[in-house]
Amino acid sequence: MNLFTAQGLSKTFADRPLFTNLDISMSQGQKIALIGLNGCGKSTLLKIIAGFETAELGIVSKRKELKVSYLGQDPVFDPKMTAFDHVFHTRGELMDAIREYEDCILLHHDEPGTEDRLNAAISNMDTLGGWNYEAEINQILSKLGINNLEQTLGTMSGGQVKRVALAAVLIEDADLLIMDEPTNHLDTDMIEWMEGFLSARATSLLMVTHDRYFLNQVCNLILELDEGKLFSYKGDYSYFLEKKSEREEADQATLEKNRNTLRKELDWIRRMPKARSTKSKSRIDAFYDLKGKTVNKKPDEKLELDVKITRIGGKILEMKHVYKSFGDNEVIKNFSYTFKKRERIGIVGANGSGKSTFLNIITGKEEATSGKINPGDNTVYGYYSQQGIHSTEEIRVIDFVKKYAEVIVLADGTKVNVSQFLRHFLFSPEKQHTYVSRLSGGEKRRLHLLTVLIANPNFLILDEPTNDLDLITLSILEDFLLSYPGCLVIVSHDRYFMDRLTDHMFIFEGNGVITDFNGNYSDYRDWLKDKLDAEKIESKIENVKTTQVKIEEPKSVEKKKLSYKEQKEYESLEAEIAKLEEKKSDLILKLNSGEGNHEELKKWADNISYTISEIDKKTLRWIELLEMVG
Repeated sequence: MNLFTAQGLSKTFADRPLFTNLDISMSQGQKIALIGLNGCGKSTLLKIIAGFETAELGIVSKRKELKVSYLGQDPVFDPKMTAFDHVFHTRGELMDAIREYEDCILLHHDEPGTEDRLNAAISNMDTLGGWNYEAEINQILSKLGINNLEQTLGTMSGGQVKRVALAAVLIEDADLLIMDEPTNHLDTDMIEWMEGFLSARATSLLMVTHDRYFLNQVCNLILELDEGKLFSYKGDYSYFLEKKSEREEADQATLEKNRNTLRKELDWIRRMPKARSTKSKSRIDAFYDLKGKTVNKKPDEKLELDVKITRIGGKILEMKHVYKSFGDNEVIKNFSYTFKKRERIGIVGANGSGKSTFLNIITGKEEATSGKINPGDNTVYGYYSQQGIHSTEEIRVIDFVKKYAEVIVLADGTKVNVSQFLRHFLFSPEKQHTYVSRLSGGEKRRLHLLTVLIANPNFLILDEPTNDLDLITLSILEDFLLSYPGCLVIVSHDRYFMDRLTDHMFIFEGNGVITDFNGNYSDYRDWLKDKLDAEKIESKIENVKTTQVKIEEPKSVEKKKLSYKEQKEYESLEAEIAKLEEKKSDLILKLNSGEGNHEELKKWADNISYTISEIDKKTLRWIELLEMVG
């Protein structure tokens, strides 16, 4: 079933065409990732489809009564509104009932008359069957770390506001979710939860994302917006890279062929007699058509991270017995470490665990409570902060960069001026004279990276560098960092980025504890999962033991012998659990296939929840019988 069709869309930004005569459509059940270079028009296209912006030409036709939820890259909000009001802004009988119930429970429990209101709300929830939906809403809020619904949006950080906006979109339970960089400002646990949440739901999804693991887990189709055209790839990110490379090679071969033909035709045009036959006029028209396709085509420009790195000395940075507290809150406790050349360290931890404080102490922006921080004489820091560029003045890009340097030294010793250096970072002469405020989010990030590298740092700190950068730029940045000779410290929730670049991790566990883990991010998650699984099994076994102690005779030391029925049950449980696991995998594959109507998709999602519940129940029973048989 078709959800929407957009035909002949054209849009211009700052006198530059983003796309012309663009067509796009989407069917029910599809989960589409829209990718492309920063500034190519991805966010604008999403806004047009969602109805928040209009195209100069073209139409968007949506299915009748299609319910669409939109999450922008920078959510627009009323700063005086509470998180509660923003999350529960959707109207409707069921949503109003849940809102009233939550209002009684969360916000006004001490007010007179609340008990009567609460009883009425509970009765209404019973009548409408809203308890499952209410439980799902609370799960969404909990998983996204939204705990204080009374807080006003104006007092929240940008990351908190983005999570509140994301929760509101997920709670709406729309037919189509349109989301722009939904994983920005989420920690890894949140991202992994959302992967499972979106994969298991029948909701159709159109999103812009830079998170390659998230893209692979959730989406079944990739659309690339390149030079105003859409290219479709039905496969994962690796498949996209392979097919994109093949397409670019074919385009280049076609371009070379056209240029050779154009040279021959140009020679003919110059030599032909003035008297023109109908046949020669047709050939002349074909010549100008070919010229239009060939002359203005330029090779694709790519980001060039070619900067000189300050020579790094034998001593880089030593931290000895460092402590940092804010009142009674201890964020770093007795941390000691000696940083080494070519070291690649990843930092992970929950929000508020002290990661940013740690980086500020390293770079001298903040003082430790106690301990020693000794940088080397030649150590030059480059700090790419999560906050990005802060410029309140109206200033052009080229003038903004000149505040940092007039001349830049490249890796081979060549000196270039600011304009030439900006070209390396894909800022054309026209873009260089654009005001910084008019750049896209990704372009501002690229400009921020430029200002960091312009100082030729040999100790590079990257705090959430992947936010808002396109996938091609990220790939080039990764290649540059792989050969970076200095010391590298990365804070990122992009698991692909961390896996490719880091070889060990600082784990911020809370209460000032920082653990050095030998391995990349996936190694750490696998280790953590194995540890949690072992603890869960041990806990279940202990629970079974405790239960058995209560039902056994006090003086008996013999194992209980299984009855005939229990023995048969024990023997069949393992096979039943294996079948249920296979059923769960098949259902997940069906959901991700993009096939099936709305009713089938909902049925498959419900069956997944039921199957998981059955697996847990039968596993617990199998452990119980295992203990009994000894």
